[in-house]
Parts: sequence; C-alpha cells; structure tokens
Amino acid sequence: MKLSKKVVLLGHFGVGKTSLFRRFIDNAFSEEYKVTLGVQIKKKVVQLPDGRELSMIIWDTEGHSNSVEDTRKSYLLGSDAFIYVFDLTREDTYKYLNQDLEYLKNTYNKVITKTIGNKLDLVSERVITKQLKELDIPFDCLTSAKTNKNVQKFFLDLAEEIAK
Repeated sequence: MKLSKKVVLLGHFGVGKTSLFRRFIDNAFSEEYKVTLGVQIKKKVVQLPDGRELSMIIWDTEGHSNSVEDTRKSYLLGSDAFIYVFDLTREDTYKYLNQDLEYLKNTYNKVITKTIGNKLDLVSERVITKQLKELDIPFDCLTSAKTNKNVQKFFLDLAEEIAK
C-alpha cells in the first residue's frame, strides 16, 4: 500500500520555495524568477528505507510579505508537514520567523513543521549559522536549491518522519 502525505512550502516571496520544489521534484534549477500565483502542486514518489513508497504531494504556495497568517487557510488544511523557507541573505524573511512558527504550532499543532534557510551558495555557512544562533532563529537545515546542497537529503529525511 502506498502512503500519501501533503507537504506545504511556506515563506516570504523570493526565498526560493519554487526553486526548492523544482530541485527536489524535477532535479532542475532556473535563474529566472517567476512569482508563484496561488499554489502549484506536484507529486513525488520516494522509496522509504523500510521498502514502502510514499507519495509526497507538495504544495508550493505563493509568498507573503508579512505573516504566514496571510496564507490562504485552504492551502494549509489537511497538511502533514509545513516547510517554512527563509532566505539566508534577507533578514526580513526570518525576522518574524518565531511568531510565524508559534502561529503554525498553535493553529495546526499536529502538523510537523520544519524550517529551511535557503540560498546557502550566497553566504558563508559558518558566519550565517553563528548569526542565526545569535538571533535565536530556529532552523532544521540550510540549503541551496541552486547547487542542490542538502535539498534531497532534507526532503528524504522529512519523508521518513511523516511516514511514521
């Protein structure tokens, strides 16, 4: 029996949600920036270590400029996991991360929530890690959709976690 789980990408506009989405699903990257209007949905079937298959139904949502609360509720309903993406080069994309995570935790307390700092190819990992820790910004993974650094591993680890 194949499992199916809904995963929603959240975050400000321009943080790389669509690039992560395309990198994981199609192993593709484009320098062209196109704003996501509404939501784009694609499926990727992954093989779990125990031999089962998991269909990850990934929702790439339009970015917001203020709070995750601006995201349409219909996009969030029925989710098994949220991936909150922020841009490592733009502090305004993680300035209110803790409040957004608190909102998700309080409103959707049964949904796994992960945070990704994207665009690692543009910053020093050591410097940005220190800065995020000093600002008390929680993150599960630092990625680069452009170079594919940590993207596949992050999504495959998430697949294992949501399949439990």
